[in-house]
Amino acid sequence: MKPIQVGLLGIGTVGSGTFEVLKRNQEEIRRRAGRGIEITMVADLDTARAKSIVGDGVRVVGDAREVIANPDIDIVIELIGGYGVAKALVMEAISAGKHVVTANKALLAVHGTEIFAAASQRGVMVAFEAAVAGGIPIIKALREGLTANSIQWIAGIINGTTNFILSEMRSKGLDFDVVLKEAQRLGYAEADPTFDIEGVDAAHKATIMSAIAFGIPVQFNKAHVEGITRLSAIDIRYAEQLGYRIKLLGIAKRRPGNGKATAGAVAGIELRVHPSLVPAKRLIANVEGAMNAVVVQGDAVGTTLYYGKGAGSEPTASAVIADLVDVTRLHTADPHHRVPHLAFQPDAMSDLPVLPMSEVVTSYYLRLRVADEAGVLAQVTGLLAGRGISIDAVLQREADEVGGEGATSTDLIILTHDTREGTMDEVLAQLQALPSVLTPIVRIRKEELN
Repeated sequence: MKPIQVGLLGIGTVGSGTFEVLKRNQEEIRRRAGRGIEITMVADLDTARAKSIVGDGVRVVGDAREVIANPDIDIVIELIGGYGVAKALVMEAISAGKHVVTANKALLAVHGTEIFAAASQRGVMVAFEAAVAGGIPIIKALREGLTANSIQWIAGIINGTTNFILSEMRSKGLDFDVVLKEAQRLGYAEADPTFDIEGVDAAHKATIMSAIAFGIPVQFNKAHVEGITRLSAIDIRYAEQLGYRIKLLGIAKRRPGNGKATAGAVAGIELRVHPSLVPAKRLIANVEGAMNAVVVQGDAVGTTLYYGKGAGSEPTASAVIADLVDVTRLHTADPHHRVPHLAFQPDAMSDLPVLPMSEVVTSYYLRLRVADEAGVLAQVTGLLAGRGISIDAVLQREADEVGGEGATSTDLIILTHDTREGTMDEVLAQLQALPSVLTPIVRIRKEELN
C-alpha cells in the first residue's frame, strides 16, 4: 500500500528523535502498522538546521501552514509547544481533515475539550501519548488496557526535573536552591524552571489523565498546584527517619459520596499536584533521578505501576511514533489493517525462531563452597578463563567448618561477564567435579536491565 505521508511541525529535540527513530526502525514500524509511514515534509523556523537533520529527501519549509495545506499530507505532528500558535495550527489541521499527533500537554490541558470536539466533528483523530510521561505508554494503558476498570485513583511522579531534585536532596542532604543549580548545570532543569518546580507541568499531565480515567472534560484551571520550592533538606531527612520519602505527585482520585454538602460526603474528582510523603517501602517511593512512574488503582485489576523515562528525544519519540502507528491502522479503510491481535499484521509475522536456553547469552552470579586451601581460586578461575568466560568480580568470605580436624571451607562469589548458557553449563559441570568444590554450585543469571 502507499505509505502514509506525515508532516512534522517543529524539529527540535523530540522532532529530531522522531525522525531518527522512524527512519531507523522503518521496516519494523511498517510491519506493525500494515503500511509504510514517512515524514515527507518538515516545517521549522530554522530551515538550515532542519535540512541538516532530514537530508535531501524531505521537503523543509519555514511556514507550518504550507504543511497543513499540502493535500498529500495525511497526518500532522505538532511538536511546537505552548498554547498560542500551536493551538491555531492544530485547529487548522483538523479543519483541513488531517489527523493530528501531538506531545503538547499544556495545549491539551487548557484547550483539549475544544480540540477534541472539533476533531470529532471533522472525523479525524488527535493522538497524544507523548504528552504525558514521555516514553511510558500511560495514555494507552488508561484508555485501552484498563478500559474494563472503574479507575479509583492515579498517583504519578510525572516530572523528571523535580524528581531529580528531590532525589539529590535526599541522598546528599542538600537544600533546594543548591540542587536546582546543579540540575541546571547537568541539563535536567531549564534556565527558567518555573513550570517544573512550581508543579505546573505535572498538573498539565495530571489533568489529561484525570479526563481519561474519569470521563470528565480537561479542567486544568481547577487543579490544585503546589511545587517543591519550599521544601528543605531537614524535612526530607525527618521524613526518611519516619519511614517515608517525599515525592512530587500528580494525583487524580474519584471520591464517592452521598451528594450532600458535608465534609467527606460530596462525590467528585480530586485533581491535585503537591509534595507528598510516600511510605519508603512503596515501589514508587524508590523511583529516583529523572525517571517517571505512575500508579493506577482499578477496581478489577488492583494496583498497576508504569515506570520509565518521562522525557528525552527518543523516549518521547517512541510515544509519538506509537500514535502514528495507531492513526495509520485506523486511517486505513481495509478492515484487515485494523489493530492485529498480536500487534503485527498476520502477513508480516517473522520466522525468527525462539532460541533454546543453551543459546541465551547473559551474565552470571556463581557461589561455590570450596575447601579453604591453596590454589583453589586459581583452579576455578582457570577453568572459566579456559572457556573464554570473563570475570567481572570475585569475593571470598569465610564459611562454616565442614568437618575433619581443622578442615574449613570458604565461599567464592563470582560475577561473570556475558557468556552463552551452553558454555556455562559445560564449565559448571567441570567445576562441580573438582574435589575442592564441596557443595552444589549456586548459579543465578544476572540481568543489568540498563
